Amino acid sequence: MYAIVDIETTGGSARTEKITEIAIYLHDGEKITDEWATLVNPERSIPFFITNLTGITNEMVQDAPKFYEIAKKIVEMTEGRAFVAHNAKFDYSFIRQEFKSLGFNYRKKTLDTITLGRKLFPGHRSYSLGNICRDLNININGRHRAAGDALATVKLFEMLLERDREVNGCRSNLIRNTRLSKLNPKLDISKLDQIPDSPGVYYFYNEEGELIYIGKSRNLQERISTHLSNNTTSRSMEMRDLIADIEWEETGSELIALLMESFEIKENKPLYNRAQRITGFQWAVFSFYDKKGYLNFRFGTACSGENPLSVFSTRDKARSRLESLTGYYNLCQKLMGLYDTDEACFQYQVGICRGACCGMEKPGEYNERALRAADEFVFSRRNFFIIDKGRHDEEKCAVKIINGKFAGFGFFNISDMGFGLSAVHDCIKPAQDNNDIQVILKQYLRSNKIEKIIEF
Repeated sequence: MYAIVDIETTGGSARTEKITEIAIYLHDGEKITDEWATLVNPERSIPFFITNLTGITNEMVQDAPKFYEIAKKIVEMTEGRAFVAHNAKFDYSFIRQEFKSLGFNYRKKTLDTITLGRKLFPGHRSYSLGNICRDLNININGRHRAAGDALATVKLFEMLLERDREVNGCRSNLIRNTRLSKLNPKLDISKLDQIPDSPGVYYFYNEEGELIYIGKSRNLQERISTHLSNNTTSRSMEMRDLIADIEWEETGSELIALLMESFEIKENKPLYNRAQRITGFQWAVFSFYDKKGYLNFRFGTACSGENPLSVFSTRDKARSRLESLTGYYNLCQKLMGLYDTDEACFQYQVGICRGACCGMEKPGEYNERALRAADEFVFSRRNFFIIDKGRHDEEKCAVKIINGKFAGFGFFNISDMGFGLSAVHDCIKPAQDNNDIQVILKQYLRSNKIEKIIEF
């Protein structure tokens, strides 16, 4: 039994945008048994480019029901059915987010006709709904409208069902659940439905109860599901076959998940974590004082064992950052690691550099500007808390930095903030700083939006 769904929205992010239209076709594996569609008042303005794409205007949804008015209908229609959609992650995430805003945890097993299409109809250049339907001669009457796209998905799904029967026979599990084809028989499948779709750390155990892998994700449900359906490498399939139990811990913040993962991998050394993935931030900027007392900078690989000021995804980005600081603070190219010479730098020769490279500018004068440049990086010489999301609405997480060094993290209730910062200090579980943690913190703060920084 299937519920084939399509939605239209005000934009691409389930966290910030809203649903403007929804269509649901019920299917018993042979034919459509029921259908329903409605416009939805998103309670916000529809962007002009979205109206151009879908044809749905603000005037059209003005008197349409709001989501909370149709929520019961959606629950009733999809009850006991697999949630089927083309790019199911998109539609499912929006509907889950809408229900979450109402305080309801909407959970369904999903089937993605894109994933199924790639497996059952391989070789197409594109599996977007428009392109795959054109290739398979499926007419879409009302493209980018929920009912039209949903009905096209129904026709595509029926072709997938038929193809699955031809290829895999009537006992095929592919359509019923694509992710559970080859799992360890001792793994409790019912446990998978309990996994949340929030940030956290997860743990895989073998039949002997040994911890074999630790991972983190901003969406535990999706990431664990990927592992359980992973057929990409012999190593990933080998690990998948060994997974006899799964545990997880929600963290609320992806940053906390990153920190926990790093600490626990070092402590437990699971079998399949020994060849850890290579971080995407392989280049770093470092600082040091030379024999004459001048503050120097250099850029190099982030795996050198030194504590970097900041990390970068490419060599050019690291160099470019130093070049911009050199110009802004009128620093020496040679001492900034940008000009390799035993003599004075080029800019001194043309009258731009003040001569720190050849002793013409005193270390104290030069270092005053160089230290300001160092402060431009993510953090140094400061005491502060990084405050981010907690595991539920009444909670926040805190990461403590003392003198630029990681000191620990913890969780506190928002109501406790009435007592000042003492609640935040008290919640911190002390932890040791190391180079990996510094890289994680600096990369995360450079690339992600957190709730706030509180200095103390």
